[in-house]
Amino acid sequence: MNEQNNENKVIEGEDFYFTPEGYKCFTEKYHLNRGYCCKSGCRHCPYGFDKKTGTIKKTS
Repeated sequence: MNEQNNENKVIEGEDFYFTPEGYKCFTEKYHLNRGYCCKSGCRHCPYGFDKKTGTIKKTS
């Protein structure tokens, strides 16, 4: 019961890394695997969301 499903497991260096300030930063790969934009203005957002305007810049 305590085993975590491997497809839900995030891997450091592949799905996220720690910034010099100690924050967890998700990679573009992680966001694409998640499958949607959370509209938080993430650093590596593959969907092109602009937090200042609230719009998505990229279409693909």
